[in-house]
Amino acid sequence: MSGKLFIVATPIGNMDDITIRAINTLKSVDIIFAESPNHSKRLLSHYEIDKKILKYNDHNYERMVERALELVSEEKNIALITDAGTPTIQDPGYRLVKAFRDNGFDVVPIPGASALIAAISASGMPTDRFVFLGFLPKGPIKKRKMLESFDMDATIILYESPNRIIKTLEAICDALGSDRYVMVAREITKIYEEFIGGSAEEILENFKSRDSIKGEFVILVRKP
Repeated sequence: MSGKLFIVATPIGNMDDITIRAINTLKSVDIIFAESPNHSKRLLSHYEIDKKILKYNDHNYERMVERALELVSEEKNIALITDAGTPTIQDPGYRLVKAFRDNGFDVVPIPGASALIAAISASGMPTDRFVFLGFLPKGPIKKRKMLESFDMDATIILYESPNRIIKTLEAICDALGSDRYVMVAREITKIYEEFIGGSAEEILENFKSRDSIKGEFVILVRKP
């Protein structure tokens, strides 16, 4: 007998965007692995979930993977959550999942919110085929080369931060053309949610004209 690892999706903004199954799972497991425990405590407190939380992130994953394997061998059930959305998407959670798979332990997905799926579902862009590139590498040349490499018959989806979004939009104009249709989804499910669509050049000028740029961004680029 052994425990299981539950991959639990949590809200990306609005606290109500969590499933009943996710709440019940978080209440039933023995330990929760969280990217930022202090951040996650707000959500857990909101749903009256009182569990031991251990930090799991890019800096300590090697040690914590070993700890998780020890715990599951002791028949402990573990839930993995990230700061927002579905774990293992653009975070180190996949390493934990791989270790469990490699050692023959069960991994159970508890699906829910995901920023990239929410963005494309409301974008009006083709959804039959898309490629997720996460955060582009730093540097204009590396950005351009990656965009050019994945410019195919598919919608491109990117994540971006406020301090890098202008450079990424410039890279899209340079690599894919200033007239390529782009949509930027900002603060999905939150109070200041907005979807802005237009040519890459128009979207770039929109953000350049803003006094300040805040929030979390998903960028979608229509296929050629």
